[in-house]
Amino acid sequence: MFQLITESVPIAGFGSALVLGLIIGLRHSTDGDHIVAVSTMARDYQSLFKGLWVGVSWGLGHSTPLLILGIIILLLKEAALDLYESVATYFEFGVALMLIFLGLQVFWKISKGEFHVHDHYNEHDQEEHKHIHGSHAHEEDEEDAHESNTHGPFPIFIPFFRLKSYIIGFIHGLAGSAAVMLAILPTTPNFMTGIVFLLLFSIGTMISMALFTILVSAPFVASSKSETTSNIIISIAGVLSIALGCALGSDILFKTDFTGILWY
Repeated sequence: MFQLITESVPIAGFGSALVLGLIIGLRHSTDGDHIVAVSTMARDYQSLFKGLWVGVSWGLGHSTPLLILGIIILLLKEAALDLYESVATYFEFGVALMLIFLGLQVFWKISKGEFHVHDHYNEHDQEEHKHIHGSHAHEEDEEDAHESNTHGPFPIFIPFFRLKSYIIGFIHGLAGSAAVMLAILPTTPNFMTGIVFLLLFSIGTMISMALFTILVSAPFVASSKSETTSNIIISIAGVLSIALGCALGSDILFKTDFTGILWY
C-alpha cells in the first residue's frame, strides 16, 4: 500500500509533500497493530471524547521518534537510513512484546478486579449513573478523576495527556512499519519539503488515530453499565492483542507470514 502511494505521488515539491504526508499518515494509523494496541487502552474511559485524547497522545508519541529520525535522515541521507534499517527489526520485535504485554495486562486487571462498574451520583443533574473503571482496585481510596473533569461548559473537550498512550505510540514509531515512510525522505528535493512531509504525516496519523480511538471506545461505552459484558469485550481485545503480538513475533523470529493476512 505504501509503495503504491509513493510510486503514484512522487515528492516533487511542497504540494505533493502535503498530499502524500497526509494520505500516508491517515493510512498508517489503520495498521492492525496500531488499532489493537489502542483498543486495549480505550477500555479505561467511559467517554468517547476522552478516548479521542488517548488517540492523540498515541499519535504524539508515534510522531516523536519519526520526526527525530526523519530530520537525521534528511541531513545524512542514505547513510542514516541504512543504519536505521539495520536495527528496525529489533524495534518491530519490541512492538510484538508490547502487544503481548498489553493483552496480558487486560487479564491481570480482570483477575485483580480492577475492571469494575461504579455507581456515581451527579450533583449537577441529580441523577445516578454507572461507568466502568480500569485504573484502580476496589479497595483503594481514590479521588474520582472523572468527577474532577465535570465542571465547565465543555468539560469532555478539555485536552489531557496520557503518558502510557504516548509511550506505546513512541515504541510503534520506532518500529519498521514506518521504514517505508522514512525511505521516502532521501528523495525529497530539499530539507524544508521533507520537514513538511514529516509534519503532515504526523498530523494525519494523529487525526486518524484519534477518530479510530473513538470508534474502538464505542463498545466499551455501550457496555459500561454491565460488568460482565464489559469484561467480555475487554477480554476479546486482550486476546487479539496477544494473538497479534505472537504472530508478529513469529514472523520476525521464524520468518512465518501470519501477519500477512492483515493490512499490517
